[in-house]
Amino acid sequence: MSSTEFRQIVRLGGRDLNGKKKILAALADVKGIGFNTANAILNKLNIDANVRLGSLSEADLNRIDDYMKNLQSKVDLPYLLNRRKDPSSGSNVHLIGSDLDFSIKEDVRRERDMMSWKGIRHSLGLKVRGQRTRTTGRKGLTVGVRKGVARPGQAGQPAPATEEIKK
Repeated sequence: MSSTEFRQIVRLGGRDLNGKKKILAALADVKGIGFNTANAILNKLNIDANVRLGSLSEADLNRIDDYMKNLQSKVDLPYLLNRRKDPSSGSNVHLIGSDLDFSIKEDVRRERDMMSWKGIRHSLGLKVRGQRTRTTGRKGLTVGVRKGVARPGQAGQPAPATEEIKK
């Protein structure tokens, strides 16, 4: 493909991205790559952030893809990484896409197996980070609230006529 040919769909980071978007917004669509990380990648590779993704050359796309997949070894700012001091390896890593999903599931499973407070809350399907649960986080249908026709005697409805007591 020549560099002048515009691509509608571009594959980066294991995901199909919209070629019409600006490259900064398109990279932020990859799971594990946010706006700031995408901006750091583009600055490091000297690529203009306002260029449309579909107009980049194949060489630029390969450079971006390689940089995204090996971010932990190429970036000099460790706060840009999404898994610093990874529990399994102990090193700083940056995961994207399905690898990130898998590691999150493994973290939740490890918490459940340890029977920590967070693990117990996860296993019960409750809020984990100390949010209030008295009124929020409920599941299922509403119970105790009647929808539809108002009963006689309620607000806005006339009270039923009472019969006179016979003597």
